[in-house]
Amino acid sequence: MKNIAVYCGASTGTDKSYQVGANKLGKWIVQNNYGLTYGGGSYGLMGTIADSVLENGGSVHGIITQKLFDRKLAHTGLSKLDILPTMNQRKEAMLNDSVACIALPGGPGTLEEMSEAFSWTIIGEIEQPCIFYNINHYYDELESFFDSMTEKKFLDPKARQTLLFSDSLDEIGQFITSYTPPKLRKYTK
Repeated sequence: MKNIAVYCGASTGTDKSYQVGANKLGKWIVQNNYGLTYGGGSYGLMGTIADSVLENGGSVHGIITQKLFDRKLAHTGLSKLDILPTMNQRKEAMLNDSVACIALPGGPGTLEEMSEAFSWTIIGEIEQPCIFYNINHYYDELESFFDSMTEKKFLDPKARQTLLFSDSLDEIGQFITSYTPPKLRKYTK
């Protein structure tokens, strides 16, 4: 089964729409014959997305670090749970187990993991499409920042087009199925 890596907060946030969106994404994942790969947690939007996929008959692969597992933060009802020594190993395992990366609302960890995944696509390390599921305009300012990077020539315009910000699951699905990785950047002095 092809899995989608979902990055999101271990909190539900202040807006109920984030949980509603996580539930919709979970249902969409199952309806489109994907499985879920995520950080293995049971709290916040992490727990919401995992529960949604499971409740809709889907497969969930959690990948968590030993330290987080020892703190009893792991979801106990997953299809599969891998416990790895470090966060770097966890992030690499999530990418290796997925065909696309989607960020729900989250904090610094979500942002860091998605930024790393997108930067890896730019340098040719991975080929997964990266998508910010922009529920209730949560990622509007981040989208503007990526546009500013592009305007100021720190991000190639063609590479920028391979990063999607959307609140539409239909658009997200089309982006995944039609995705072409960015061409490797040519460097100039």
